[in-house]
Parts: sequence; C-alpha cells; structure tokens
Amino acid sequence: MKKLIAAALVAGMVFSVSSMSLYAEEGGPLVMATSAEFPPYEYHDGDEIVGIDAEVAAAIADELGMTLEIQDMAFDSILAAVQSGKADMGVAGMTVTEDRLKNVNFTDTYAEAAQVIIVQEGSEIAGPDDLEGKVVGVQLGTTGDLYCDDVNPRSVERYNKGFEAVQALLQGKIDAVVIDREPAKVFVEENEGLEIVDEAFTEEEYAIAIAKDNTELVDKVNDALATFKESGELQEIIDKYI
Repeated sequence: MKKLIAAALVAGMVFSVSSMSLYAEEGGPLVMATSAEFPPYEYHDGDEIVGIDAEVAAAIADELGMTLEIQDMAFDSILAAVQSGKADMGVAGMTVTEDRLKNVNFTDTYAEAAQVIIVQEGSEIAGPDDLEGKVVGVQLGTTGDLYCDDVNPRSVERYNKGFEAVQALLQGKIDAVVIDREPAKVFVEENEGLEIVDEAFTEEEYAIAIAKDNTELVDKVNDALATFKESGELQEIIDKYI
C-alpha cells in the first residue's frame, strides 16, 4: 500500500494547540485520535498502532500530501479531542449517531459493522431480547454503551477497554458483552469458552469524526475515500484484516 505506514503510525503523541483545528497545509501533520484496543481496526503491534483505521488514515494523509500522527486515548475522549482541536479527526470504528452529530461532523461511511453479543458457551442468551434482566458489559462511550439500556438489563457495567469487559465475562462477573463484531471475533478466538450469538444487536456503519468548523477537511477526506472506494484500495485494506 504505497509507502504509507511505518513512519506514520506514531502512538501517544500529545499536542498543545490554541486554535480549534490542527488541520495544516500540504506537508503538515494530520492528527488522528483513536483508542488502540479495538482489533482489527486499531491495536498495538510493538510500538506501532496498526489496523484498518490506521491504514485508512495513513492513506488519507498520503492523498492529502500530509503526515499522519496518531494519538491513543480512551474511546470516550476522542470526540472531545476533535472538538477542542487536539486532533483533526477521530478514526476509531465510530458509528454515526444523532448524539454524536450534535458535537462533530462525520464523513461518508467507509466500513459496515454490527454490535454483537459475546457470551460464555452454553449461555441461555440467544439474542438482544434475552439480555433483559442480565448484567451486560460494554466499552464506555461505544454504541453498545449507548443502546444497551434499551433492552432493560439488570445493570450495564462500563469498562474503558473492550478486553476488560471480556475478562469480566470470563470471570463470571457479567452475563454478556455487547461490542463491535470484528473485535468480538478476535476476543472469541483468543479466549476459549466464549461464543458470539447469531442474532446481531445492531447493524451500523463507521465514519470519521471531524470538528464542526472544519468542513474543508470533511470534503477532502470524502474525496479521498471516494477515490479509494473506486480504486479498490479501501477494500484491499479491509480484506487484509478481515
């Protein structure tokens, strides 16, 4: 995929800014906020952050003649970073919702997704309706977090990282985890005794969050995504991980 990735993926960078947007001219940095505990979209590989979102963002930066820099943070801090100008865009397997649209703009979608339910093998939970009266774990700030109360669980336990919810499930502290489909596949593959129920919790699409005052960047990113979709490069990135 061109010569995009290795030098561009820098984790944990912190920037101090006074303006509402870091978006620079060609050759400047393009700062991406993410939460790198969400394989295969973003995760740590040694000192690098890699995955679908990291490669898509790197391709966008390359298309814009810029250099990608990545800030790794808690998922529920990403929109605030974009709003305040500490990051140009949030790329983190993020679903467009009405609440999020109050605070940021979103680009065109770049990936289809779903929230699914992880349970221990042999669980009586077979779909969303069966979560009523159960203790459900979610990652804080995700759409699973936003929508879980709708199924009337006994309680919703919120964790900063998806794998923390999965560990709680393995330890019997909760009855199920609601999380995005692709990370769920990774967690189930890596942890014996877990399974994903057949019925999805929600069907969703991912897009990139950009500050309300930065419509220029929204347009440029949409143009880049359209180019990648037409050329097949976007699907190649997704197919590399899924």
